[in-house]
Amino acid sequence: AAVLASPGGRVAFTTDSYVVDPIFFPGGNIGDLAVNGTVNDLAMAGARPLYLSVGLILEEGLPISELEQVLDSMKAAAMAADVRIVTGDTKVVPRGKGDKIFINTAGIGVFEHDREILGSSARPGDQILVSGTLGDHGMAVLAGREGLELQSPIESDSAPLNFMVADLLRELGDALHVLRDPTRGGVATTLKEIAMQSDVDLTLEETDLPVSDAVRGACAILGLDPLFVANEGKLLAFVAPQQADAALAIMRRHRAGRQAAIIGEVTGQSAGKVFLRTAIGGLRAIEMLAGEQLPRIC
Repeated sequence: AAVLASPGGRVAFTTDSYVVDPIFFPGGNIGDLAVNGTVNDLAMAGARPLYLSVGLILEEGLPISELEQVLDSMKAAAMAADVRIVTGDTKVVPRGKGDKIFINTAGIGVFEHDREILGSSARPGDQILVSGTLGDHGMAVLAGREGLELQSPIESDSAPLNFMVADLLRELGDALHVLRDPTRGGVATTLKEIAMQSDVDLTLEETDLPVSDAVRGACAILGLDPLFVANEGKLLAFVAPQQADAALAIMRRHRAGRQAAIIGEVTGQSAGKVFLRTAIGGLRAIEMLAGEQLPRIC
């Protein structure tokens, strides 16, 4: 057990498990993903991440070189996010009873403000921002899993977002209403959840959605919609309209936010509907992703 100084005040506590297949993919591996994912879960609550625990389940026969690479990535990711891995455990299961390596990380963070950043706090008029291009992680993992040879390589966006969030909290104050990271189910599913929790309607602008040409092309070939593809280093923010441009500038100061964009707004208090205004001017209703579009994506 780790014995730690009490941070005082409110704390955030989260846990997540990672079973991504393959464990190495363009732009990252299961190790940095397990650190960044839990760091970002804490950050989306408005907390400053401090400590992580790590649980490893290893399949008999996993090459030591692969385990070392994963652990090195976890160390580098923790240092980049300024968090400490303070306790851990390892178990080994017989060959064929696992799939190389599964990781659980739990995290503790501290609140340095008295605000609550909740999915139920979106308000009519709020501008919706995303911190970068959509679908990079999901398509990178799929390409690695299926051995797809794409003309333009796609890399995972796995990255810590806690420093970006700290700046948004400090500089926007009460104008920042909602933070979420659009992981499984992508931006569309996350926005639908927020709309339902807040009892508001949202309208997105298709022409404002930042999607790389590589992801757009790969999705077209595979019949996928980038709105529903997982991200691991992006955030959605709902911001009071008078502070939207300031929020955009804050995001773009960070490497993970250089392609940030305003993609829509909260259009009214209603029944949790989400619409996409298409490039030709029509309105398309957006629903939550049904089932697993891409299983074992994180």
